[in-house]
Amino acid sequence: MRNIYISIGSNIGDRATHIRRAVVGLALRGVRMVKQSRLYETEPVELREQEWFLNGVIEVETDQKPAQLMEMLLTIERAAGRERTVPKGPRTIDMDILLFGDQVIHEGNLEIPHPRMANRRFVLVPLADIAPDAVHPTLHRTIAELLEATTDRSEVRHA
Repeated sequence: MRNIYISIGSNIGDRATHIRRAVVGLALRGVRMVKQSRLYETEPVELREQEWFLNGVIEVETDQKPAQLMEMLLTIERAAGRERTVPKGPRTIDMDILLFGDQVIHEGNLEIPHPRMANRRFVLVPLADIAPDAVHPTLHRTIAELLEATTDRSEVRHA
């Protein structure tokens, strides 16, 4: 299936290497990357007292179901040393499913489309790089429209 978008970010250590390794980890598990956005330096938005992030978005193809893909992302995060000790805190790697085609999913801890993506410039800017015309399945607006309308004014700059 196509039109699956995953946000990917890091703010610990060699951020770019963590991101590259996570993408390779997906490929090794049979997930094919279709497109990758540029990487952006982004300021933390919820827990502000931490290092800036390096963020991007990838479009992938996979035969995995959404819950299987999310479990794969969590496995890659754990393998990269991700520890969830401080909510919204520093992390070696963070990956979230933003959109899974036009599916709307609420299963346990899995929510697709990502529930806060329309309010996060660090997601919308790189997503607009590769899919400005993708339509959010519940808000019925394109990514470009969501980016223009967001009230988030956090800094997002080319890395």
